[in-house]
Amino acid sequence: MTVSTLLPGRLLPMARTGLATALGLGAFGVLSAVAQETAPVAADAAAPVVATIDKGDVAWMLVSTILVLFMILPGLALFYGGLVRAKNMLSVLMQCTMITAVVIVIWVLWGYSFAFGGSTSPYWGGLGKLFLAGVTPDSQSATFSEGVMIPEFVFICFQMTFACITPALIVGAFAERIKFSAVILFVVLWVTLVYFPIAHMVWDSNGLIFGWGALDFAGGTVVHINAGIAGLVGALLIGKRHGYGRDNMAPHSMTLTMVGASILFVGWFGFNAGSNLEATGGAALAMINTFTATAGAVITWVVIEGLARGKASMLGAASGVVAGLVAVTPAAGLVGPIGAIVLGALASAVCYWFVAVVKIKAGYDDSLDVFGIHGIGGIIGAIGTGIFASPSLGGVGYADGVTMGGQVYTQILAVLVTIIWCGVVSAILYKLVDVVIGLRPTTEAETQGLDITSHGEVAYHS
Repeated sequence: MTVSTLLPGRLLPMARTGLATALGLGAFGVLSAVAQETAPVAADAAAPVVATIDKGDVAWMLVSTILVLFMILPGLALFYGGLVRAKNMLSVLMQCTMITAVVIVIWVLWGYSFAFGGSTSPYWGGLGKLFLAGVTPDSQSATFSEGVMIPEFVFICFQMTFACITPALIVGAFAERIKFSAVILFVVLWVTLVYFPIAHMVWDSNGLIFGWGALDFAGGTVVHINAGIAGLVGALLIGKRHGYGRDNMAPHSMTLTMVGASILFVGWFGFNAGSNLEATGGAALAMINTFTATAGAVITWVVIEGLARGKASMLGAASGVVAGLVAVTPAAGLVGPIGAIVLGALASAVCYWFVAVVKIKAGYDDSLDVFGIHGIGGIIGAIGTGIFASPSLGGVGYADGVTMGGQVYTQILAVLVTIIWCGVVSAILYKLVDVVIGLRPTTEAETQGLDITSHGEVAYHS
């Protein structure tokens, strides 16, 4: 039987909720040696630990995986689609759909191996799991309770949905002004050279950032900072939309955007609570924190907008939903419900400032505020995790000998490595794609709308 196990040297003794809290890394710290051939680990010579699979855990992870897919299709697709102009609605839907399909194939061919193939390298998982070599219905992956396992195929699918949604988030930064073929080529290169290495560094116990003791329960660095930085770099290199600052570029359907935001909110419980890998109290903590952080962020955004502009908008409320969800992602299973409210509120305030002030003054065209919400929200959430994980603030605590200051310093290092790796490699990949096939459509095609010029159809018929 193939069993994925933790390296014993990576276990950090802590005071709450068993192994999940001890690692402080959500669903992904478990993969130090995914799909290595091992025997069940013995607690001592007299009491061997027998690997078991709990059907409740398996059912929860199956549902969580589907919920994360639901976040992408139709959630993110509708959220983004409503925010663009009507002439570009289908282009966004098509990009999200095709990215999901392409990354699913890449994941099973080489992505899973590159992230969690069992390599001892701090930077990538190696080639041991190319084409899912050695994985069978009997293969098992470890959870956060000793001896409690889930089928490896379930874990592969759960991780796969994270790999799909991250590049789909990026397209919002340069929506309405990029070739469809350029998006797909960029995504193939980006997940291979940015997402998979960062996932390994953060979530595999041999990874560089994991080794530092950085906390990321469900993807603040791997998903949101990664997507936000790649989006900002793309927005800068691709340039502004034609007519930006002059033409009316308001969302064409706030109704669809609200529907999409609501689906994201629901699906995010699979994203965060599913990252516990087991249907236990750790999942319950992640669930309530997802509720409370998002509520705190929505209220904060609406209040700030109401005070600053005199009116509270539905767009603002939807933006608050996403800001709160992003901020709590790295902290979901590590902080308390009250701390989550504060973290969501803080992130929402800073994201509002970047969206409403910084972007305007800096003059860059981040079409759907990917950097302003995912990038900035992810940074606030990642660093804030180091603060609000403190037991004095209701969190689960730190590893033995680690102080709040030390943990915050580690979180900052993890954020900086993610920003630098993603920023530099993404810039190179954008330039490469531009040389090979070009990034932007013609001015005429962009003006007419990408729906008709790229896909030969329109979202609405008058």
